[in-house]
Amino acid sequence: MSHAKTKIARVMAALNHQETDRVPMGEFFWSNFLRRCRKDLGSGPDFDPYRYWDLDLVVLTPNLDPHVRDFRVLEDSDGRTVVQTGFEAVIEVHANCPMPMYRDFATQTFEQMDAFRFDDPADERRYRSNISDQINCVGDTLNRRTRSYVEQVGTYTDDFCVFGGVCEPHEMIWRILGTENVLMKIAEEPARVARFIERLGDFLVGSVQAQIAIAGDKLSGMIVWGDVAYGKGMFFSPDYWRKVYKPQLKRICDVVHAAGLKVLYHGCGNASVVYDDMIEAGVDAYNPLEAKAGLDVVDLKRRFGSRWAFSGNIDVRILAGGDREKIRREVLTKLNAAKGGGYILQSDHSIPDDVAPRDYDYMVQLVREHGSYPLQLGEYDLEI
Repeated sequence: MSHAKTKIARVMAALNHQETDRVPMGEFFWSNFLRRCRKDLGSGPDFDPYRYWDLDLVVLTPNLDPHVRDFRVLEDSDGRTVVQTGFEAVIEVHANCPMPMYRDFATQTFEQMDAFRFDDPADERRYRSNISDQINCVGDTLNRRTRSYVEQVGTYTDDFCVFGGVCEPHEMIWRILGTENVLMKIAEEPARVARFIERLGDFLVGSVQAQIAIAGDKLSGMIVWGDVAYGKGMFFSPDYWRKVYKPQLKRICDVVHAAGLKVLYHGCGNASVVYDDMIEAGVDAYNPLEAKAGLDVVDLKRRFGSRWAFSGNIDVRILAGGDREKIRREVLTKLNAAKGGGYILQSDHSIPDDVAPRDYDYMVQLVREHGSYPLQLGEYDLEI
């Protein structure tokens, strides 16, 4: 079996609640952690953490900007860059700041929402060109995409299980209107916002269909990016999510499943009040399960059993602390969630630069040693 087929089988087994050779691993990394890796590990500028640690799952997202065009650079000096993206958002990025600052949004009013138009989600420039876009290129640093989505898929498909990527509507709408503005408009005219969210659903379903058509049989699944909660609960009423957002999530899941692929939902914060609804909508697994939001994958495995799979929950605060015994306890305890399959191990968000590469390496080695079936968890073995 080829390297990629082994990893695909490993990930699919986990999502189908089956045990295979070992527990699969995925991960997301902050740019400054990668810079630290190049320094601490003595690697070159082309350092690739997925290859270095031989991880199983790679997620790739195409250009999801409503308007397909490169950044408009408004200011660029002294480590500070201001750009306007295809979301028509004005964003300021500093070289020494871990997150971008959203300064303005061209769409502010209900009338502007009604007039807002989306470029074709199947536009081949989204997949075959290297136009910079907001989702991939504006994060903890400002990147300019050097490879197209199709090129990236081709780079990883021979050696990894590859998932595509799409946002759910809330992950899109706040980038168009601004977070506070969206929440105020939901309170003011919830039905009018719902109509815009349905239009977003049309756009996102089109993106999923286009990715699947262009990537052919190279994708094993689709990650749905969707932050709808913070540490203590939902951003808005769970009932509003069920009425307005859930149908659009189901549309996305239906298209993914019709192609024989799996759905992995990435949502920060604690949205546990709608977990059962996500299962009904067709989500196969949930990520990243932030420990600091009070989530524990072992407890969730006990609650959901084989109804749902999970990915994440290794507390990055423990990894950043560097205490090897605490890291060992964290990893081996969370590995209990992999009993009977159903778990992909990774951090509870993304790896930041206060995690030492050698400590991340230690975590990987623990999974290699103790995450092979049958699991060898010693004093950390728990009843599930």
